[in-house]
Amino acid sequence: MTTPATLRVVLAEDHYLVREGTRRLLESTGEISVVAAVGTAGELLDAARRLRPDVVVTDIRMPSPADPVRPGMEGVDAAHRIRAAARDLGVIGVVVLSQFSDAVFALDLFRDGTEGRAYLLKDRVGDIDELLGAIRSVAAGGSVIDPKVVEGLLAKRGVRGGPPPTDLTPRELDVLREMAHGLSNGGIARALHLSVSAIEKHVNSIFMKLALENSPDTHRRVAAVIAYLGSG
Repeated sequence: MTTPATLRVVLAEDHYLVREGTRRLLESTGEISVVAAVGTAGELLDAARRLRPDVVVTDIRMPSPADPVRPGMEGVDAAHRIRAAARDLGVIGVVVLSQFSDAVFALDLFRDGTEGRAYLLKDRVGDIDELLGAIRSVAAGGSVIDPKVVEGLLAKRGVRGGPPPTDLTPRELDVLREMAHGLSNGGIARALHLSVSAIEKHVNSIFMKLALENSPDTHRRVAAVIAYLGSG
């Protein structure tokens, strides 16, 4: 049996007890080495520069008195700065933990790309498998968005409507809506009473129309959902 490679993680959380609890939880998996646990946005950026981890896991709200950014969005702003510095730091995956289920915060994280980024609600910290899965995903260049955030976006979009993001056909929009619920191709096929091969054709067409055909499949699915949900 192959043992997963240990991922080097910088953890940023301003509450000491939460930070230490999360650190111990991550390290108890045997798959994570928390190389730094910090309490401010400035310390997070410094640790990322010095240690060049595989992934940073950060709270969305981080004190940053010496380097003011948008209040309440310090973690997201730090994530953008870390991703923008890839040429100097290397590619670092980012998991943002947030108490905000309002999609505006998630869409801000993904505003200039989805690769290597995850937005999870903080109550996911108690589900180590889900948190670990998000860390693995962003380390590999994938993307994750919390299902509760997607549900909220779908509910709002259902109320206000909104134009499709591209020239997607009605059937492709049906497939994309089901994709937003996190369904696999098989699950979408069952929901829409179509064959899996038909769904695969629709999914590939969606990716092509959204110019996502050259990205990893998991990343493409999240990017497609973001494009759809952010268009309303």
